[in-house]
Amino acid sequence: MNPSNTPLADDACYLALKARDARFDGNFFTGVTSTGIYCRPVCSVKTPKRENCRFFVHAAQAENAGFRPCLRCRPELAPHSVAWSIQDASYILAHQAARLLDEPEAWLDAAPSVELLAARLGVSDRHVRRIFESQFGVSPLQYLQTRRLLTAKQLLADTALPITQVALISGYASVRRFNAAFVGHYGLNPTQLRRQGASGSDTGITVRLGYRPPYDVAAMAAFFRKRQINAIEFIANSAGATGVGRTFRVESGGKVHVGWIHATFDEGHSHVALRISDSLREVLPLVIRRLRAMLDLDADPQAINAVLHNSFPGGDGLRVPGAMDGYELAVRAVLGQQITVAAARTLAQRMVDKLGEPIETPWPELTRLFPSAAVLAQASGDTLGQLGIVKQRQAAIVGIAKAVAEKRVQLHGGADVNATIATLKELPGIGDWTAQYIAMRALRWPDAFPAGDVALHKALGVQGKKNPAKEAELASVAWKPWRSYAVIRAWGGAMQPGG
Repeated sequence: MNPSNTPLADDACYLALKARDARFDGNFFTGVTSTGIYCRPVCSVKTPKRENCRFFVHAAQAENAGFRPCLRCRPELAPHSVAWSIQDASYILAHQAARLLDEPEAWLDAAPSVELLAARLGVSDRHVRRIFESQFGVSPLQYLQTRRLLTAKQLLADTALPITQVALISGYASVRRFNAAFVGHYGLNPTQLRRQGASGSDTGITVRLGYRPPYDVAAMAAFFRKRQINAIEFIANSAGATGVGRTFRVESGGKVHVGWIHATFDEGHSHVALRISDSLREVLPLVIRRLRAMLDLDADPQAINAVLHNSFPGGDGLRVPGAMDGYELAVRAVLGQQITVAAARTLAQRMVDKLGEPIETPWPELTRLFPSAAVLAQASGDTLGQLGIVKQRQAAIVGIAKAVAEKRVQLHGGADVNATIATLKELPGIGDWTAQYIAMRALRWPDAFPAGDVALHKALGVQGKKNPAKEAELASVAWKPWRSYAVIRAWGGAMQPGG
């Protein structure tokens, strides 16, 4: 058995491999000793003999054992393994460390290192290395090296970016180091990974992103469609496939990039085809990470359903909708305080029409960007009041915009959840409901719980209680650490009567 602490027995892994079961995609990788290649369980090649298979929880373990990534199933496309647990502290700490290494935005403009990782976690360098190697069988730097190489591999295969840019975007300080690492791990020069037809143009570049079924695509599309703001986003069905398009602004390395994305679900193959405008090529890994968060592609339905199915049997395929821009989500959350979704959408539409920056795209539905933090930070009361926004929400919107513009708060999956929630609640007009909602959708915290939500009280049947928020909180204990998913299921009417 490999040193992976895998929750699956080898025989179970082999059965999943034989069945090409997409539910296990990204949960383990198979190293084939006869070829020296490691694959995803959904790989379409002929199933190897059982005696030639070794199983690994992480790609880094497979590469550390001397295996190279398959060029057909492409391990870099697999959904990430996002583990949240109420188990022992070492388990939680090790998986939190891996989560931070997976988040490009967790490090701002600094290069990730064991020293910075230890500082983020509040422990010593030695302790991080020890618990990480105990949990994953590789060091943090080996894990990070694999993540960088797989990112580079995807850029090489799906884009026409120059090798120099690929190296820098993937986290290498020089092309020489990048080439040496690539050849050393994969036995190939980077240029040998180029695929025919990979290019950038006005129609963008396309990458594929895997997810684990079941996935209720219709429910996700309905959630976004109900909140759709024209000119910056759209939800559409074409040839039976669900597509999500939107404009996007992202800052990286002190530079602001703007462009558009379009994601189309391929439910038959359990993946999403993501088209990205050429203007976002330099931040492609970050855009991919944000899109994965927006559509919750890294969720592990088996782990979540094991906790929630009895209470919410009709919600096994539901995911937590995220956001491409946490700042935008936070502003929209404020607009939605104590009013209906439709009313909040109307206010947001007025804001985009009045203050949104124009942008050219190939999509006639996409013509503007959401107002930047710098713009809303300077917005006057008269300007916001003319849009129908009351004074209390004006102060909250300006407060959030200033905090983001001044980098006093980070609203993405790599942020410190507890510290961010505390900072948000110190801003004017931001209470627990708004902070928890932002944590759920922008910070990607799977255990967020807006206990004061009226719709949640109705779904849980506690609206007539003396203290419905307290009753909801008590009921939610059984759903830890997946309460964000419980909220989405409750809102969707998936709760078992009396459950």
